[in-house]
Amino acid sequence: MKLANLAGRATVIVGDRALDVEKASSGALGPDPAVLYDLANHDELRRLERSASDADLVAYDESRLGPVSPRAPKILAVALNYRGHAEESGIPIPEAPTAFGKFTSSLAGPYQPVIVPEGIDKCDFEAEVVVVIGRTMRAVAPEAVWEGIAGVTGGQDVTDRREQWRKPLNQFTFAKSYDTFSPCGPLMATVDEYDDPDDIEVAGWVDDLEVQRGRTSDLIFSVPELVSWLSTYVTLEPGDLVFTGTPAGCGVRRVPRLYLEPGMTLTTEVQGVGTMRNPISR
Repeated sequence: MKLANLAGRATVIVGDRALDVEKASSGALGPDPAVLYDLANHDELRRLERSASDADLVAYDESRLGPVSPRAPKILAVALNYRGHAEESGIPIPEAPTAFGKFTSSLAGPYQPVIVPEGIDKCDFEAEVVVVIGRTMRAVAPEAVWEGIAGVTGGQDVTDRREQWRKPLNQFTFAKSYDTFSPCGPLMATVDEYDDPDDIEVAGWVDDLEVQRGRTSDLIFSVPELVSWLSTYVTLEPGDLVFTGTPAGCGVRRVPRLYLEPGMTLTTEVQGVGTMRNPISR
């Protein structure tokens, strides 16, 4: 299935049209997008999709799409999780994940402007595959992880590099959590949409320049390994978002360096999910 937060309402996307979940279920399922990431609802969502009539499906304006988990209880992310990114950074392959958090207030829609605050001159981009947690998981075994994932979406881990590396101590969470610094979308694809969920392509562009392209088969810590490791320390809950890392090519590692400036457009594409286009603004 393809699922979406359309103007704040839980929606199933069927081809190029939308099925409003509350209306299709005659109120048995509510309009809150939380309906979408609770795996307990997925059988009913599939039934609604199968039984939808042509009259139930309506055209929709993609600019009204928002992140599928707009009030994510937690946003967890991992640094240096693609082999190519580790190599371009000149850093040894890590033996365990390096995790950090992002504030939920940083979430933005897939076509919403990313706001670079005045005075920020090293604003970087990181295209990522994001997984949405679908049930409570604690100390979950890697082989059981995918059955607890509600779906896959796209994300950008936008970063103020100057703040990230401001001395005396490097830090990640705040520099990656300014308002609008975590656009997600445009849709969420359930795991059964993929022949191999451990081999998903992600790509990014700044204007017309392709800057990043990778596949999750190049992850140092696969999604099952990463989510299992995270759940050893933190209870994962439905709606949590896990940013799984970025491939090589982010702006700080390019020659010459490339940072986001007002007037640019940041485009992010995740296989099976679709394409985000976020204009950069002040």
